[in-house]
Amino acid sequence: MLAAKARDWLKDTLRWMRERPAVAWKRLGLAAAAVAIALALIVALQPRPVPVDIAVVRPGPMEVTVDEEGKTRIKDVYVVSAPVAGKVLRSPVEPGDPVKKSETVVVVMEPTAPSFLDARSRRESEAAVEAARAAVRLAEAELKQMEAELTFAQSELERSRRLSRSNVIPERQSEKARTDFERQAALVTRAKANLELRRRELESAQARLIGPETDPEAVPGGPSTMRTCCVSVRAPVNGRVLKRHLESERVVPAGTPLLDIGDPTNLEVVVDLLSSDAVRIRTGAAAVIEGTGLTEPLSGRVRLIEPAGFTKISALGIEEQRVRTILDLTAPRASLVGLGHEYRVFVRISAWSAQSVIRVPIGALFRSGDRWAVFVTDGRYARHRPIEIGHRNSAFAEVVSGLKSGERIILHPSDRISDGVRIEQRADGR
Repeated sequence: MLAAKARDWLKDTLRWMRERPAVAWKRLGLAAAAVAIALALIVALQPRPVPVDIAVVRPGPMEVTVDEEGKTRIKDVYVVSAPVAGKVLRSPVEPGDPVKKSETVVVVMEPTAPSFLDARSRRESEAAVEAARAAVRLAEAELKQMEAELTFAQSELERSRRLSRSNVIPERQSEKARTDFERQAALVTRAKANLELRRRELESAQARLIGPETDPEAVPGGPSTMRTCCVSVRAPVNGRVLKRHLESERVVPAGTPLLDIGDPTNLEVVVDLLSSDAVRIRTGAAAVIEGTGLTEPLSGRVRLIEPAGFTKISALGIEEQRVRTILDLTAPRASLVGLGHEYRVFVRISAWSAQSVIRVPIGALFRSGDRWAVFVTDGRYARHRPIEIGHRNSAFAEVVSGLKSGERIILHPSDRISDGVRIEQRADGR
């Protein structure tokens, strides 16, 4: 019945169009325009697909590293210090000069000039000199007296020996004369020693009068003494001069550091790690060392993680607990050319690695409540997918559950992306 009515309506319409063609075509054009406008409005009001970047989830190798700045240092640095107090002359070596153990002179020292005397000290020293001179004169007089008495005792001994051989005097008297002579000889020796002592005391008193203004030529033995009293310090090991603490001559106390000497080819790397990062690595972990000017990264290995930490103030003024970690360079010595003592480097220490894991780029992750999530797509619509991740590094995160290999995910989702939103893949270069 409906089909019959439709046929009748169609026949009537065609007959009307044949009878009034101008009016029919006009109305037909208006109807077509109305339909086109309606379709255009529908298309315009529909939301456009959001352009996105899409990546495919694939298994691959992954490594988690602890990244930190460090510095190189020579393993055994020898500090040459002043063995005695004195004046250090200008060093005969420059930083970078090679030195040979027990042969190369690296430090030359000489005695310091005497200090100035104030008025009271000078008067006291001058009085001591005069007293010493008087003591010398007294000792000389005593020596002359003892020598005269010794001469008399010697003549008495000879006389008593002649009389004793003639039996004029008893033997006991001859023995007494011999004893007197020996005692007098001892007194002469004593007087000579006393005279020598007084002369040395005079020299000591005169030496106290020597000041920095005194001409060394005027001091007995001055120039020759200055030439023989210097101390020459030789290199303790083979290597090069790393640092010179003092350049010009200076008066220093004993133990003052003067030079640093070491072997520049015997390098290691020191890194101050955060304590939270230090517990993640182990002794023997592999490391990569990079630095400004290096043509290629160097390989290394963790040798020591010190058991005690220390507090360090960061550039932002924050107190941080750091742990000193030492790495050995395992790269060939030829590749270390250009590195020196206390050079800045960047270190990446391996904390975990795997050859094949399901991983997603860090840029695809976002927080959804207390879980991590991504947007999965079939090419037309975005679908919210919560996932569970494991290890992370600066580029990828390990997927524990929620994604499979081959699925496509949206990178860097904006706030325009939500569950069910239409998307289109962004063309290259757009």
